[in-house]
Amino acid sequence: MIIKTYMVPHPPISVAEIGRGEERKIQATIDSFHAIGKEIAELKPETIIITSPHATMYRDYFNVSSGKEAYGDFSRFRARNVSFHVQYDTELIQAINQLCQKNHFPAGTEYDRDPELDHGTMVPLYFINQYYQDYQLVRIGLSGLNLAQHYRLGMMLKEVIEKLDRKVVFIGSGDLAHCQKEDGPYGFQPEGPMYDEKIMHTMGTGNFSELFQYDPELLEKAMECGHRSFVIMAGALDQQSVITKTYSHEATFGVGYGIVSFEPKGEDSTRNFLDQYLKETEEKEKKYRDEAYPYVRLAYQGVEAAVKRMKPENIIATKEMNKTRAGAFVSIHEFGELRGCIGTILPVRKNIVEEILRNADSASLHDPRFNPIKENELPYLHITVDILKDPERIENKEELDVKKYGVICSTKDGRRGLLLPDLPGVDTVEEQVRIACQKGHIDPDYDDVILERFEVVRHGV
Repeated sequence: MIIKTYMVPHPPISVAEIGRGEERKIQATIDSFHAIGKEIAELKPETIIITSPHATMYRDYFNVSSGKEAYGDFSRFRARNVSFHVQYDTELIQAINQLCQKNHFPAGTEYDRDPELDHGTMVPLYFINQYYQDYQLVRIGLSGLNLAQHYRLGMMLKEVIEKLDRKVVFIGSGDLAHCQKEDGPYGFQPEGPMYDEKIMHTMGTGNFSELFQYDPELLEKAMECGHRSFVIMAGALDQQSVITKTYSHEATFGVGYGIVSFEPKGEDSTRNFLDQYLKETEEKEKKYRDEAYPYVRLAYQGVEAAVKRMKPENIIATKEMNKTRAGAFVSIHEFGELRGCIGTILPVRKNIVEEILRNADSASLHDPRFNPIKENELPYLHITVDILKDPERIENKEELDVKKYGVICSTKDGRRGLLLPDLPGVDTVEEQVRIACQKGHIDPDYDDVILERFEVVRHGV
C-alpha cells in the first residue's frame, strides 16, 4: 500500500556540499526536506518510488529504470564526494512491466538507456538518506504524452503496489515555475508566479481534478518541470481520500520550490478524477463536433474513417466545397495537446473536400511526430481546419504578423518549412521564423532564407 506521498523540488543548491552557504537562502525548503526525512524514517517503507523530470524521458514512453542497482553522484555540480548507491525493487519493477504490457500501456524498462541516477532523484534522497536507508528504489521518468496518460500510469502503479502488498512512499519530484525573478536563471515571466500560486493551491487542497485544467500555454510559459510528475503521483492516489500538509514554498532564486505531503485515509469513490475528466472531455468534444463548421465535420469524418480503416461514408459537403480548391491543414489536439497536424500549402486534389479528407487521414495516421491515433482516442479529439490563401513572397520579417500571417521559409535547394499563424506559445515573428526554419532543416543564420507569407481562414476554435 502507499502509506504517504510527497511533492518535492530538487534544487542542487540545497545540498550543503554544493550550496556552500548559499543553501541558507532557501532554509524553509531545507527544513522541510529534513522534516520529510524524519517522517519517512518513522514510516519505514520497503520501497520508495520517485518520478523525476530528469530521469530518461521519451516523447511517447515512460521509462522505468532497470537493473538491480544504480549509482549516482553530484560531480556535475562539483561535489563528486556526495554519491549514492541504491538497490532497485526488481520484483515491483517486473510487475510494473507485466501490467503495462498486458494493457498495451507505453511504459516499462525496454528502452532504459541511462543507468546513472539523476539529480531529480538524488536531491530528495540526499535528505532521506540522512535518516533512513533501509529501502529499495523504483525510478520512473516522465514522457511527452498527455496528462491523462500520466495519471493513468499512477493508477497502474497503485494497482501493482496493492497486488504485491508493498509498503511504499511515493515522491513526485519536480520544481515549479522557473521564471519568477528578473535576475533569476530564466528571467521573469508573469506566468511564473501565476503557476506557482495556482499549483500550491491545487496540491495544498488535494483537488487533483484541477491538474487537468491547466492551460498548456501557461505550463509552457511558466517553464515548470514538475507538473507531470505531480499528475502521476495524483493517479497513484486515485479514489483515495487524503490529508494534505503544506510545508513550504519559496522562489528565492527565481525557481519555485514547493513541498506538500498527502496521506491516504481510505477509499473515496468520488475522487475518481481521471474518469470525471474523460467524461467531461467526451461531452465537450461531442458538443463541439455537433455544432462545428462543415469543414470541421468533414475532417472528423476523415479522421474517423482513417482510424477505423474504412472509407468515409455520408460525406458532409456543400456544392461550394465541391467546387473550391485550396490548400488546407488539419490540426488534431487531444486533451489540449497537439496529436497530429498535416496539410498542403497549395491544392493537390480536385476540390477542398478531397483535400481535407486526405489531410485528415495523414494527420491521424502518418504524422511522423506521433504514433497513429487509436480508435479509443476518437471521443477526445479536437479538430480544427485551416484553409490557406495563396502565399506571397516578402522581402523581410517586418512584413510578417504572427497573428495574421503564416510563414513559409525555404531555400533554393528545395528545403521548406511552414508555420501556421496565431498558434499558442508563438508570440513573436522571430519565434515564428525560427520554428518554421527548424521544421525545414534550415539554419536562418547561415542559409539564404526565402520568406513567404499567407493568410488562413480557420474553421473551429
